[in-house]
Amino acid sequence: MQLLKSYWWILVAMAFVIIMAIVLIPSDFRKIKPSPETENGIEWDIPDINRLSQSPEDDLIRYGKDLIVNTAVYLGPKGSVASISNGMNCENCHLDAGTRFLGNNYSAVYSNYPKFRARSGRIETIYKRVNDCFERSLNGVSLDSNSREMQAIYAYIRWLGKNVPKNKRTVGSGIPDLPLLERSADPETGKLIYAQKCQRCHTLNGEGVLTAEGNAYKYPPLWGEHSYNTSAGLFRLSRLAGYIRHNMPYTADNDHDADDIALTDEESWDLAAYINTQPRPQKKYANDWPDISSKPFDHPFGPYVDNFTEVQHKYGPFAAIKNAGKKK
Repeated sequence: MQLLKSYWWILVAMAFVIIMAIVLIPSDFRKIKPSPETENGIEWDIPDINRLSQSPEDDLIRYGKDLIVNTAVYLGPKGSVASISNGMNCENCHLDAGTRFLGNNYSAVYSNYPKFRARSGRIETIYKRVNDCFERSLNGVSLDSNSREMQAIYAYIRWLGKNVPKNKRTVGSGIPDLPLLERSADPETGKLIYAQKCQRCHTLNGEGVLTAEGNAYKYPPLWGEHSYNTSAGLFRLSRLAGYIRHNMPYTADNDHDADDIALTDEESWDLAAYINTQPRPQKKYANDWPDISSKPFDHPFGPYVDNFTEVQHKYGPFAAIKNAGKKK
């Protein structure tokens, strides 16, 4: 009987420890990896590239992946095929060759394109979307849609999403939205965070670190002439903050549960504000957002249908802007 009582108290103590651990873990860290039950979308089984055959079609898929991972080697300033981009790789924004959970992956691209996009005001194909990245995020020029390189990238994206039903989203795709701050994002606070958690990889001046070969980046530039331009998606604060929150500082196993590396929502907003305050290539497209009422709340360039300033549209606070848009 005494032995049973001892076991009972051990079980009670273990239950208490587990409950307290759950309660005491900061909610910001618990929300890093939403489960399929709490996020809209279907499960995505990543295809195994090692199971591809040696056919020309499968060779094209493999080449597509290589282009995503090593874009600069083929198409950067010192590219072996052409010199049409800034030296960054597609993988710098689409982590693990576009397969990483919450890493801006490609899982739902094939299932959702062609689709209407408010930025261009028309139906866009995957080819158009890829070239948007080349022109904006890679601050370069478009790929010929008929080129082997574009066909390879298309084949790889199609292969990744081949089992995702049409018009369906997958769990962990895209860049999740962060809760809005009640204040403006603060670049000065972001500067301090950058020095503490980002500078060791991206360097003091944000120029990144080149590989030993000098034809690509080991750590990509976050600002400066070789970074994304002002028309890139990441120049919107919500997109950069959401990406930072769930993926940075980068670790091989995507484990952000440690206090010494994890960023909170608030820190991610401030860090994004600091990065997007730094100099970078200036590029605007006159035909973007033909219906200005469809501009996102954090699009940093006017004109707008509301009376909020460009500064507030860039740094916030955003709640009033979103609420005004809902009323309209």
